[in-house]
Amino acid sequence: MPLRTAKPCRSKLCHQTTREKHGYCEEHADQAKSWTRGRAGRGRGGRPWRRLREQVMQRDRYLCQPCKRARLVTPATEVDHVIPEAEGGPTVASNLESTCHPCHQVKTQREALRARERDAGGPGGG
Repeated sequence: MPLRTAKPCRSKLCHQTTREKHGYCEEHADQAKSWTRGRAGRGRGGRPWRRLREQVMQRDRYLCQPCKRARLVTPATEVDHVIPEAEGGPTVASNLESTCHPCHQVKTQREALRARERDAGGPGGG
C-alpha cells in the first residue's frame, strides 16, 4: 500500500510534516488523543443521559405526564426538565418527566417566550 502524502502538522506554528491519519507530527501526537468527533459522551446524548432518560421513562410508565395531569393517556416520546436548565434546574431524575412531542413543544415555546421577556426587561432592554 502506498504511503500517505506528507501534510503539515496540525499544531499551530509547527513546520514539520506528517503522514499520520490524525494529522500531527511525532512531537505533537499527544494532541491527537484529545481530538474526538461528534457529541458522544458530552452533555446530553451520552450514555449517562440515555440511562437517566430510560430510568425516567420507566418511572413514568412511558406516559406523558402533562397529558396524564389533564386526564389523558398519551405515550411519551421525550424526557424534559420540569425546571429548565436555563433557569437553574438540575439534570436529575426528580427534575425530569416524560412528555409527548406536542406537550414538549408547547412547554419549550413557553420557556423561550419567558426567556425573551426576561432579556427584554433587563438593563438596556425595550
